[in-house]
Amino acid sequence: MQETWRWFGPDDTVTPQQIRQAGASGVVTALDHIKTGEIWSLEEIKTRQSLLTQNGVEWTVAESVPVHQDIKLREGNYQAYIDNYRQSLVNLGKQGIKRVCYNFMPVVDWTRTNLSFELENGSSALRFEMSDFVAYDIHILERPNAASDYSEAQVGKAAERFSGMDDEDKILLESNIIAGLPGGEGSYDRQGIREAIEAFQGIGTAGLRRNLLSFLTDIIPTAETAGVVLAIHPDDPPFSLFGLPRVVSTAQDARAIIESIPSTSNGLTMCAGSYGARSDNDLVAMVNEFGRSIHFVHLRNIHRETDGSFYETQHLEGDNDIVGIIRALLNEESARRHNNSPLSEIPMRPDHGHAIGDEKNDPAVRPGYSFAGRLKGLAELRGVIHALTTLAQ
Repeated sequence: MQETWRWFGPDDTVTPQQIRQAGASGVVTALDHIKTGEIWSLEEIKTRQSLLTQNGVEWTVAESVPVHQDIKLREGNYQAYIDNYRQSLVNLGKQGIKRVCYNFMPVVDWTRTNLSFELENGSSALRFEMSDFVAYDIHILERPNAASDYSEAQVGKAAERFSGMDDEDKILLESNIIAGLPGGEGSYDRQGIREAIEAFQGIGTAGLRRNLLSFLTDIIPTAETAGVVLAIHPDDPPFSLFGLPRVVSTAQDARAIIESIPSTSNGLTMCAGSYGARSDNDLVAMVNEFGRSIHFVHLRNIHRETDGSFYETQHLEGDNDIVGIIRALLNEESARRHNNSPLSEIPMRPDHGHAIGDEKNDPAVRPGYSFAGRLKGLAELRGVIHALTTLAQ
C-alpha cells in the first residue's frame, strides 16, 4: 500500500517537508478554500499540485470533493452543482489525480462530542459520547420529538448528564458537534442546524439513498471518461444522528452502492474507524467482499461501548482487527497486480492520531491531526505491512 498523509494546505501546522520526512510518498488534500459546489479549476489544482511536487511528494487522493447539500436533497440549484462537480472531476483527471474521496452525510460531517478525551497515558483522543450527544439533541438543540429517537435509558442518562453541565460545558459541546470541517459548507448556528435537519428529515432514508444513486448515475460516466475513481466515505459515526437518514453505514449499504452502477469508478473508501464503530460490521469480511471496489483506505482503531459511545485508540489496539484488515488489503493488491489492473496500489493513510507531547496543548493543531500522533500511527501500520509482506515472500 502507498503511505499517504492528510494535508490541509498551506495553513496546516504540518509541512510537506515533514510529510516526506515521515516516509509518506503521497498526500491526501483538498481545495478547502473553494466554496462547496464551485468548480475546482485547472489553475487551482495545478497550484496545489506544484507546491507538493516541489517538496518531493505527490497529490495522490483528493479528499474530499464535497457534495453540496442541494445535490443530497435533489432540490434548489442541484443540477448546476452536479455540472460543476463533473468539471472538477475532469480537471483532476487531466492533472493525473485519479482518486476522489467524497461523502454523502447529511448536515454534519464526522461528529465527536469530545475532541480532547484524556487517555490513561496522558495523551488525548477523539470521543463520541452517546449520553452527551443525546443531551445536546434533546436539551440544548431542543429538536422537536428528539426523545422519541432514543431508548428510555438513553433519555434518562442524557437528562442526568445535562443536569450536571454548566454553561461552559454546553457551549463546548455544541461547538464540538456543529462547528463544521474544512471543505464543508461551513459551521451552523443553532437555528441553522435545526432548519437543515428538518429539510433532510423530510426525504427520509429511502429518499437520501435514491438521491445518492441519482448523483452516481449523473457523474460516473464523467469519472470513467476522466480516468477518475470515486471512493465514498462511510457515515461517521455509522448510525443516525439527529434522526437524520444514513445510507453508507453497513456492508449492505456498501453493497447496494457498488451494485447500483457496476463500474470501477464507483468505489469505496474503507475507513476502519467509521465502519468499525458498529459491532455488526465485519471489516475483514468487507475487504474480502468489496476489495475490487476499494480505492482508498483510512486506518484507525476504536474502542466501542455498549450504548454506542466510542473513542479512538492507538492504531494497533481497540476493537478493529487492523492486522486482518491489512492482510486482506495486501491480498487484494496482489490480485490486482496479477491481473495487471490499473491503480493496483491502494493509498492508505493513518487516520487521526492522538495528541501527544507539546501538540496536546497547541490550539493550532486540528483535533485528530497532530503530527506526532499520526507519525506514531504510521510507523505502527508500516511495521504491520512490512511484517505481513515479508511473511508472504
